[in-house]
Amino acid sequence: MGVRVTGCESHSDREVHPMTPTQDVVEMILEDHRTMEDLLRLMRSTEADRQGALHDFAHLMIAHGEAGRASVHPVLVSFEDAGTVEHVEAAHREAVKVLFALLHVERIGSAEWDWRLQQLASATARHTDAEERTLVNRVRESLSRRCREELGAGFARTEAELLTARCGSVANVHRMVHDAAPV
Repeated sequence: MGVRVTGCESHSDREVHPMTPTQDVVEMILEDHRTMEDLLRLMRSTEADRQGALHDFAHLMIAHGEAGRASVHPVLVSFEDAGTVEHVEAAHREAVKVLFALLHVERIGSAEWDWRLQQLASATARHTDAEERTLVNRVRESLSRRCREELGAGFARTEAELLTARCGSVANVHRMVHDAAPV
């Protein structure tokens, strides 16, 4: 029998119906990860709007992390080891610090830009790998379709609000890094 989460059916109780990617929190998280990879690729390209890609990346990264912390992580701690959740959150905090350093590079395309961008790509890869191998798979295994859709609705709402508020601004990322405060 699957794990019971308050307000959600367990995996073993779920009906087998395909979910649309926009409803399933797992698909939303994975789509954010793919978008961040695409934005990193644009930041590497001399033909792209690298500054625009950096700002889009910053907003998405912050909104993604905070939406997960607000809507998904509280459910996960009821059946996932708290250390695993903390490990994923620590990887995100580290990526935010590296993002902050890249946001302060004066010249796009400089040696410092390339070095900081490589650090950001590595930190992001560590975070997405940890999140996908642990938390995302746990959600797949343990939560019903209905619960994944409910989490998806909350995740999408929080992420949209944060994106509208331009949560990845240099000032907000500065505050997050220096105050270690959530958005």
